[in-house]
Amino acid sequence: MKRRNFVKKTSLGSLAGILGLDIVYGAKIPENYTLLGLQDPDPFQMFHKDKEMVVLNSKPWNMEAVAHLLDDRITPSKYMFIRNNGLVPENIDVKEWTITFDGESIKEKKTFTLEELKSKFAHHTYQLTIECGGNGRSEFDPPAKGNQWTIGAIGCATWTGVRLKDVLKDVGIKDDAVYIGYHAADQHLSRDPNKEPISRGVPISKAMMDETLLAFKMNGEDIPLVHGYPLRLVCGGWPASTSGKWVNRISVRNIVHDGEKMTGTSYKVPCNPIAPGEEVKDEDMCIIESMPVKSLITYPKSGAMIPKGKKLNIRGHAWAGELEISKVSYSIDFGATWSECLLEKPANRLAWQHFKASIGFPKSGYYEVWARATDSNGVSQPMLLPGWNPKGYLNNACHRIAIKVS
Repeated sequence: MKRRNFVKKTSLGSLAGILGLDIVYGAKIPENYTLLGLQDPDPFQMFHKDKEMVVLNSKPWNMEAVAHLLDDRITPSKYMFIRNNGLVPENIDVKEWTITFDGESIKEKKTFTLEELKSKFAHHTYQLTIECGGNGRSEFDPPAKGNQWTIGAIGCATWTGVRLKDVLKDVGIKDDAVYIGYHAADQHLSRDPNKEPISRGVPISKAMMDETLLAFKMNGEDIPLVHGYPLRLVCGGWPASTSGKWVNRISVRNIVHDGEKMTGTSYKVPCNPIAPGEEVKDEDMCIIESMPVKSLITYPKSGAMIPKGKKLNIRGHAWAGELEISKVSYSIDFGATWSECLLEKPANRLAWQHFKASIGFPKSGYYEVWARATDSNGVSQPMLLPGWNPKGYLNNACHRIAIKVS
């Protein structure tokens, strides 16, 4: 039952219980009136998102794009997916914002204001691919728990910030450092101040890469609040969960970071293949690092119709975590044969790459156009769903669109 209908069918006493307050003048509420405090928020307006974006969850907010919305070479904010674990921070005072560096492997605890961070360290700008580890989860069978992402939890925006490695060198880290963990200002859904909704991280080797940023701009403007304003970590090519939003503390660890959603099965896959539905011990799960090779057809929409004898122009993007894409191919005969697309080089390391092709069809009828990318190690996307895993991560099966030729 939708919330508005639920409210209309609920007694006055129950409504007071939901709000946690006595409803003063409650007896005077007009019939079928929905209290403002119980009206559903509009995420498209709140987060400045296109109305074609798909809401998967409101507690916390999670939204994804559909394929054709991701046609831009650089993903605009209105089409960038939202993956939250807690509550979006409120009443941020950017002038008072600080970030602290601590942990067992820091030489001396140090705190910077945002302005100090911006003024002391050089600024760098990169296009960086960020993809949710669960993108494509909806295709797994048996189903995996979690947000049922289809193909839209991916984006490649332009990020501007300071290199994390420059700040770490300034702070000073010990030789025994193996991992960094981030901490942030978002609240746990319970609003318990002693609980963090998420606190993940990356190995020191990833933290020290040129493209790992403490970012304060997205596409040349202040990062939108829902995407991490005023400061976020960006670790391109790795699961988006490593790119912590609203970051206010970085811990340099002498162990693999053990923050929230670093333990158990979160953002991990079986170290060895398993049968669908099989249970896996925690110690047999491996942390997801570089994301797998993948591609997406962004033009035309699935279901496009073209006249017989006319060629179909397709385009899209391909990416492969830490690696570069070496080839993108398309098939119109369900993978029996493949033809190569024109492929561009990336704008920089960890950016997605654009491809296009002009396709002819032999006769009228129904077709599917499949895209398959190959990375610089020679690994190609599987044509169908890859190996099952308990949390539904890393689905990099070929994207496909339906075409009618008449």
